[in-house]
Amino acid sequence: MTIAAGKLRHRVTIQQEVETQNPNTGAVSVSWVTYADRWAEYVAQSVREFIAASAVQSEVKGRFTVRADEGIKASMRVIHRGNAFAILGVMPDPDSGLEYMTLAVSEGVVIV
Repeated sequence: MTIAAGKLRHRVTIQQEVETQNPNTGAVSVSWVTYADRWAEYVAQSVREFIAASAVQSEVKGRFTVRADEGIKASMRVIHRGNAFAILGVMPDPDSGLEYMTLAVSEGVVIV
C-alpha cells in the first residue's frame, strides 16, 4: 500500500539535537538543528488536560506520516506550524516498511 501524495499536505521540519563544546570554557551547549524538511500528514489523536502545581497544562498526542527515511529516529523532534513535537516512536509501514513511516508524537508536558 502506498500513501497518496495529496495526503502529505503539511510541511514539517525534522530536527535533531546536537551538543557542542566551547573550546575556551569547556561548557557543553545543546541546540536543535534541521535534519530535513518533509511533506507529512498530521492527525491529532488525543488531548489530555490536567492540573499540576496550580496550573492547567495539556499534552497533545498525534501522529505524522512521512515518506520513509532511515535517518529519522525517536530522539528527534518535528516542528509543525511553530510547535515542537517530541517523537515517541517511529513505525515503518506494515506492508514493505519502505514506503512511509508513522511518527507517534507528543506536544506539551509529558507526565508518566
